[in-house]
Amino acid sequence: MSDKKKKKKKDSQLLIRINSEERDRFVALCDELDTSAAREIRKFIKTFLHEHDVTETE
Repeated sequence: MSDKKKKKKKDSQLLIRINSEERDRFVALCDELDTSAAREIRKFIKTFLHEHDVTETE
C-alpha cells in the first residue's frame, strides 16, 4: 500500500452529550442502513472540514 493510501490510525475520541432519544433514533437508523454511528459521524466531520477548506495538520 502506498504512503498516500495508508489509513490514519484512529487514536483519539470525541465525547459529546446528546439527547438520549435522538441518540437511540440515530443508532437505530444507522443499523437499518447497515452502517455504524461512529462511521457516520467520522464521515460528517471529514465532509465538514472539506467544505470549510480546513487543511490537515501533522
